[in-house]
Amino acid sequence: MKHFLYLFVILFSAQFITAQVTYKNFNSEKLGEAREIKIQLPRSYDSSDKSYPIIVVLDGDYMFEIVAGNVDYAAYWEDIPEAIVVGINQFDNRENDTMYSEQNSLPIESGLAFFDFIGTELIPYIEKTYRTEKFKVVVGHGITASFINYYLLKEKPLFNAYVSISPELAPDLQAFLTERLPNITTKTFYYLATSSNDIKSVKTQAEALNTALMGIDNKSVLTTFNNFEGPTHYSLPAHAIPKALESIFFIFKPISKKEYKDTILKLETSPVDYLIEKYDAIEDLFGISKPILINDFRAIAAAIKKSKKFEYFEPLGKLARKQYPDTLLGNYYLGRFYEETGDSKKAMKTYQSAYILQEIGGITKDHVLELSEQIKADFGY
Repeated sequence: MKHFLYLFVILFSAQFITAQVTYKNFNSEKLGEAREIKIQLPRSYDSSDKSYPIIVVLDGDYMFEIVAGNVDYAAYWEDIPEAIVVGINQFDNRENDTMYSEQNSLPIESGLAFFDFIGTELIPYIEKTYRTEKFKVVVGHGITASFINYYLLKEKPLFNAYVSISPELAPDLQAFLTERLPNITTKTFYYLATSSNDIKSVKTQAEALNTALMGIDNKSVLTTFNNFEGPTHYSLPAHAIPKALESIFFIFKPISKKEYKDTILKLETSPVDYLIEKYDAIEDLFGISKPILINDFRAIAAAIKKSKKFEYFEPLGKLARKQYPDTLLGNYYLGRFYEETGDSKKAMKTYQSAYILQEIGGITKDHVLELSEQIKADFGY
């Protein structure tokens, strides 16, 4: 009976997961055939009017579920934005899809057709059919991890981020990349991974490519390299995908203890400006207007308190009023500013006026009233 219940739970869970994914036979003029694609929409897609980044996954027949699952999980915790994940099945087509010339390492024939299929048919279809943002990621493994680099060679690269896991590089691709990447002017993310148990020739190529990438001086190109200990060529994607998503969307994450300790506490400029610039960068990079998280307000407030630069409570309070106008967050920080800078009467009135607003982030009406009463008792107002 117990085994039956376990089987039921597994089957029910699988049905729920499958319900999130659409399978479609996409008729392609470029390929001259229909190709199966998988599309996972974000959980909030039907209940909001938001637009989402696109993540294209090559080798979708075995890579799609790894990427889609990690995207869904990380987005749930707001470590990355929700995204539309598109997998392209390449079973039995992999070699043809990635065909390149032995003379110049560039796509030819069926490889060129597949290159054009993604750029001129699939991406336009996704952008027309769904609510999408400008930010696009592409993921490949092995020979497809080599293939995705061709989009970087275009005058206007198709993707903003490239996830290259155990790339089996075409002979001239490293030279092409080291020549092209110094001239990229748009913010571009490049993630590269290999492992101690990767195919020896692939590992050697990946390490050589990383060495070449480290020598590129271009602030518009952000590279990350992971050399894992243990995984094989075929198990590596399960280890690399979470790290890749983390490296690409690092600025989207809530302020971490490390960011607080290593960056914010060491700022010589305004921590409030840092917070504003962080969220401006999120909008510039990903096209997403993200409300400032309460956690991030609290981190900046803690830094102000620790550094005793209490004058920064004023802009923090004004920012909180703008972001959360119906809550007492802004009044609380403004009250702190007035209190710490010697205007106790104004602090008391600011705390009192917060009492009619909504509680938020662990700051309660009782707490601001206590602060007001304490000032009143101390100064005899």
